[in-house]
Amino acid sequence: MIDSDVVIFGLLALVLGFVGFTRQFGGVWQKIYTFFPVILACYLIPSLMVTFGLIDVSESQLWPVARDYFLPAALLLLTLSIDLKGILRLGPKALIMFFTATIGIIIGGPIALWLVAQFEPSIIGEGQNAAWRGLATLAGSWIGGGANQTAMLEVYQYNPERYAALIAVDIIVANIWMIFLLYGAGAPERIDRWLKADTTAIDRLRDRMANYSAQVERTASANDWMLLAGFAFAGVGLSHLLGGWLAESFAAGFSGEDGVLASGFFWVVVIATTIGLGASFTRARELEGIGASKFGTVLIFLLVTVIGTKMDIMQIGDAPAFMAVGLVWMLIHTTLLFIVAKIIRAPFFFLAVGSKANVGGAASAPVVAGAFHPALAPVGVLLAVLGYALGTYGAILTAELMRMVSGG
Repeated sequence: MIDSDVVIFGLLALVLGFVGFTRQFGGVWQKIYTFFPVILACYLIPSLMVTFGLIDVSESQLWPVARDYFLPAALLLLTLSIDLKGILRLGPKALIMFFTATIGIIIGGPIALWLVAQFEPSIIGEGQNAAWRGLATLAGSWIGGGANQTAMLEVYQYNPERYAALIAVDIIVANIWMIFLLYGAGAPERIDRWLKADTTAIDRLRDRMANYSAQVERTASANDWMLLAGFAFAGVGLSHLLGGWLAESFAAGFSGEDGVLASGFFWVVVIATTIGLGASFTRARELEGIGASKFGTVLIFLLVTVIGTKMDIMQIGDAPAFMAVGLVWMLIHTTLLFIVAKIIRAPFFFLAVGSKANVGGAASAPVVAGAFHPALAPVGVLLAVLGYALGTYGAILTAELMRMVSGG
């Protein structure tokens, strides 16, 4: 079993290179990637490496590096040439699907806990071991993100010795759903036809971005690449500098150490996105001509391979009752999304991004949005930031509903 981060990263890069190399061929490879989208391959192959014991990431620091370096750089570069007016013209359906996703998590938790308790009453627990206390952390993660999850652990004081099982449920269930979303992103037309969705606004935004890229595209020199790398990673550095300062300020002020505004990662995401959006109104937007969004897309793909290493399918058996609650919970969430999408004829893109803006947050929402088209990644970022804002409130409401069905 390989546990060296350097070697593991080399294997992940090899996976990315292999997928990129085979993607250019037709024939059998074209058929494979028709049914098995490229971004899904970059996600699943690393997860299989973990599941079958080829690599050990239990002590790995690759995820912090990917989260702190790759993600903000990708967000900055992908928003650099964005058409903000085009995003605003996407209409209200994006927000409707986002809030539907949130409601699905809020009502799904208590329903799932009640259903599983009918077959396994021992799951209810009591005191610090009460299931609703632990599942409150899951609600925090699935509506907001890691900061909200930690806040719920502190608020409801779940037994920390049993917390690892909830982490496993969070990772496995959320990532299983992500598999389906990435697969659907590879061929959204079929789902959109079933939903009878109007995708013209999304198509117009995508085409405008593609046309702009084609208009400003030119052969890049070494100086151009140095400028692009300098701009991207200087922005990453500035995001962390200001993000750390803002997080400390809010932690010392009214937010408290467990509040969302006291999360450095939250501010890094917000600031990196803001830098990119701000630069899109300046001549810096012309960096798209030397491949800003392409470089950002490569970073997103690298991020996807690292995210893939976080899922070990074999962990499903470690906490069967909690895993059952998580699976039923996610099923309720997704069912409600499809029902509402069908009623309002929302494109699958809004369903997928609205869900991951809740369940995956800023680390996953732009990945799923970018799987449809790199130009659409910022939509995922903007909705994910909204998810952070609602995470604590939604998680508290969910926890109290689960307390009620538990008789607590």
